[in-house]
Amino acid sequence: MSAKEKVLSVGIDLGTSQSAISTSAGAHHVVDSYVGWPVDMVARKVMKKPVVIGAEALENRTMLDLHRPLEQGLIKEGSEKDLAAVREILSHLIELATEGNRETRTRAVVGVPAETMRVNKQQLRQIMRGMVDSLIIVSEPFAVAYGIEALLHTMIIDVGAGTTDFCVMKGRYPTEEDQRTLTKAGDSVDDLLAKLIDERHPEVQFSIHMVRGWKEQYGFVGEPAKRALVTAPVHGKAQKVDITDAVRAACESLLAPFTETMLDLLAAVEPEYQEKVRQNVMLSGRGSRIHGLAEELEKALVDLGGGKVRLVDDPVFAGANGSLAIALDADEDDWEKVSA
Repeated sequence: MSAKEKVLSVGIDLGTSQSAISTSAGAHHVVDSYVGWPVDMVARKVMKKPVVIGAEALENRTMLDLHRPLEQGLIKEGSEKDLAAVREILSHLIELATEGNRETRTRAVVGVPAETMRVNKQQLRQIMRGMVDSLIIVSEPFAVAYGIEALLHTMIIDVGAGTTDFCVMKGRYPTEEDQRTLTKAGDSVDDLLAKLIDERHPEVQFSIHMVRGWKEQYGFVGEPAKRALVTAPVHGKAQKVDITDAVRAACESLLAPFTETMLDLLAAVEPEYQEKVRQNVMLSGRGSRIHGLAEELEKALVDLGGGKVRLVDDPVFAGANGSLAIALDADEDDWEKVSA
C-alpha cells in the first residue's frame, strides 16, 4: 500500500460466545456472538431494524430468529442464516472499528478457534471479501501467544465457549502436532450445570442463558470461597436457590480432560525444554476466569517437577490484541488481498 494511503490495522477475535476487535487507532469493542432477524411484521415494527446483533439480540430473542453461528469451534453447517450471522458479526465489528468511514483502507488479522482455522478458513475468506482490503487468518491461541510475546517455550490454554484450544509455542508458527482442541469448554459446563440444577431442584424454572450468567458469576473449582445463591422463579415466585455444589461439579468436569491434554502435549516437547514449558502455562479466554482453575492445573504439574499456570491480564481482549500485534508486524507478503 502507498504510504500516502490511510491504513487501519485491526485484530479480531471471532468467538463462539463473544467477539472482540482492537484497532491501531486505539479502539476496543466487544459484542456477544448472537445475530437475530425479526420473525414477523410485528417484530419488525417493534425492533425497527432488519437485523439485531449482540446483547440486544439476546435480550429480544423472543421476537427474533436468533442465531449463535459458531458451535464447538465451527461455523454451523448447512445453514445460510448462520453464514449470514458470521458475516453480520464481522461487518458490525468492522463498522465499529472504522466508525463507518469506508474510505480508510483496512487490513485485518482474524483469530478463530483452531477447528474453524482447519475447516472453515475458506468460508471466512469469502465472508470477509469486500469488508477489508487485506486479511490474515490465525488460530486464537497463536494470536494470544503473539500478543503477550510468549512465542517460545510456552503453552497457551484458550478456554472458549465452544472449544478449549491448547498450543505449545516453539518460536515459530505452531504445527498440527503442537496443538490440541477439546469440546470440553464453556458450553459443556453450561449444559452440565443446567442438567444438575434440574436434577437437584426440579421445581426451579430457568433458561440456559440464566445458567451461563450464574456460571460466569460463581464458577469455581476446588473449595468454594462463597455459596452460589441465585434467584430464580419457582411456580412463578422468585426464590433463592443454592447451586454451589452443582456449579462446582460442572466446572470440575473440565479438570480431567484439561490435565490429560496438558500432560500429553508436555510429553511431546523436547526433553530439555519441558521444564521451561511447565513454568510458562498461560490461561486465556472467557472460561479462564473460573476461580481456582489455574491452581488446580498447577497441582497436576507437581509430579512432573512442578510448574506455573497463570492467567493473561485481559482475557476478553487477549485474542484481539494479539491479532492486532500480528497485523502491525506483518510484512506485505504475509497479507492476502480480499477487497475484490
